[in-house]
Amino acid sequence: MIKIAVDAMGGDNAPEAVVRGALAAAGERGDLEIVLVGQESRIRALTSLPDNVSLVPATEVIGNEEKPLMALRRKRDSSLVVGLQMLKEGAVHALVSAGNTGAFMAGASLIVGRIPGILKPALAPVLPTVDGRGTVALDIGATMDPKPDNLLQYARMGSLYAQAILDLARPRVGLLNVGVEPQKGNELAKEAYALLAQSSLNFVGNIEAREVMEGKTDVLICDGFTGNVLLKSMEGVAQALFSQMKSAISKGGVQSKLGALLLKNTLQALKDKLDYSQHGGSPLLGINGVCIKCHGSADATTVKNAVLKQAYLLAKGRTIALITKITEG
Repeated sequence: MIKIAVDAMGGDNAPEAVVRGALAAAGERGDLEIVLVGQESRIRALTSLPDNVSLVPATEVIGNEEKPLMALRRKRDSSLVVGLQMLKEGAVHALVSAGNTGAFMAGASLIVGRIPGILKPALAPVLPTVDGRGTVALDIGATMDPKPDNLLQYARMGSLYAQAILDLARPRVGLLNVGVEPQKGNELAKEAYALLAQSSLNFVGNIEAREVMEGKTDVLICDGFTGNVLLKSMEGVAQALFSQMKSAISKGGVQSKLGALLLKNTLQALKDKLDYSQHGGSPLLGINGVCIKCHGSADATTVKNAVLKQAYLLAKGRTIALITKITEG
């Protein structure tokens, strides 16, 4: 039985959307047990809980605007801290939260702890690609100034993660850069290229930003600053694209609106393909436990996917144990 804690109070749509997503996930796996962590009265007022869903009370909530370290110290009975403590103690196999990102990352490092030998953790969402499979990208904001050795570790962790969730035997690893030639980029990129090229990984070389969505790599490696800019740029372009399409349709008269109605399902499928949050969340790799961070605006579908497509698969595949092995010896 895989046991996953869900921070029921984390996120803009908590607890309603979080609880709905968690219950939906619980209904799809016979070997899955969900532990909702949060304010008991608010959770029980929403619905009755099935046999494979339990509740651990936590009276406090860490808000999105709170300073992470201060919130962790002052709110020991928050849903996030209680969930992280459960993960540290081995009471659950994974934790999913859409709450305060800074508190989530700080709490994961301070409470659960890093895997021995992993000096820098990495956030690793699945970015959308045109083939619909996606590419694991890391780091997307956990560590802004990594060293070349850190990027090599990211590549090894990302490969194991891609094996687990994308079902790939030998994931292709690419390095985000300003050109495809080995000598391109800053010193970090050039040194990291050399390390990756000498490794046993399936390294396919440098990948330019415009090639990311083409699906040329299964694992994309970059520093946290560059990765976060890439992620938000992709997010902004997708939002602008659909906003302009909506505006054009509304101004185009009856024919445009009829055409949009006929294409409604196709357009929705395209929107979902371009939305990285539809894959669920971003694991914080390098932590000594499965920690999945959902977007703060996560809806029920996103939470469900974070549980089933990420937390469950990582826990069942014992990915943390495999990552630990890459630092041994």
